[in-house]
Amino acid sequence: MHPHIRKLLIAIGLLSLLVLCGSTGYWMLGHGRWTFGDCVYMTVITLSTVGFAELGHMSDVRGARGLTIGLIVSGIGALAYVQGNLTALLVEGAIGQVFRRNRMRKKIDAMKNHVVVAGAGSTGKHVLEELVATQTPFVVIDRNAQHLEHLSEALMSGNMLYVEGDATDDHVLLRAMVQTARGVVAALTHDKDNLYVTLSARSLNAQARIVAKITENEAAAKMIKAGATSVVNPTMIGGMKMASELIRPEVNEFLDQMLRDKDRNLRLEEVVVPSDSTFCGMALKDTPIRQKTKLLVVAIRGTDRVFTYNPNPDVLIEAGTTLIVLGESESVVVLRRLVEARDPEAIPASTV
Repeated sequence: MHPHIRKLLIAIGLLSLLVLCGSTGYWMLGHGRWTFGDCVYMTVITLSTVGFAELGHMSDVRGARGLTIGLIVSGIGALAYVQGNLTALLVEGAIGQVFRRNRMRKKIDAMKNHVVVAGAGSTGKHVLEELVATQTPFVVIDRNAQHLEHLSEALMSGNMLYVEGDATDDHVLLRAMVQTARGVVAALTHDKDNLYVTLSARSLNAQARIVAKITENEAAAKMIKAGATSVVNPTMIGGMKMASELIRPEVNEFLDQMLRDKDRNLRLEEVVVPSDSTFCGMALKDTPIRQKTKLLVVAIRGTDRVFTYNPNPDVLIEAGTTLIVLGESESVVVLRRLVEARDPEAIPASTV
């Protein structure tokens, strides 16, 4: 139950208890002089401080006016408590929700170079966890508003950007700013839905990298033709992981700990060197990677698209070179700033 609703129910319960106690008090003091309905009426107008008129011959009943004074004092506090919680429920609930959605709408409209995740189910949830861990901006689309709110609280303390709706609808994709996104993840339950999302996303954004989930291998070729950059079969990957766990358990444990360690966020990441970077023309050993970050360069992919594993320190970095690095997410963020900076020395080193 929502905390504000729970507090409001408690306040109403306390007020009801006060009405019951006051009514019973009048009835017992009057010894049958007044009906219980009259006692309830007297209690209500007293608690509300309206005070139309006293019960008949109240001055003749000892203690009746003392009870009335007590009810007036108690009623002021009880009604204020009810009104305060009701106001909080309205402001934080209906009105607050409108403000939150408008604020989120403005943030989404300003998004660029983000990732759109279509589907927040069992697969999409893990995608979101990885995007949060790597500090990658994203917008998620799902039909279940309650599920989205739950994920928002669990993953980003209520600050997750999302769009409620059907991801196969072009208008919903546009609301998630798919036209300015750098990547799209189609993680819906059925292949046909992911195929539709892929077609729509590709028609709306010709440059985005689209990764689509498939449940049947036969759907892979269709997904690629529809515009997907790559496809992923979670079932196949799960089977390969089970076999790998049997054959190379230590390697799998290392990878599992790397992905599950929420305190360190150790990852294999890629960083592309832009054409105007100060890294261009430098030898790997002369770059400030080791001085400014704690990353290990495990491979380099040149413009010829060939990977060089465990690269020599003297290898020259060219425009468009992709650095494959191993390290913590904060260090990766620093490296991205370094390759884009006019003055790398001005970029503070990673603190991890």
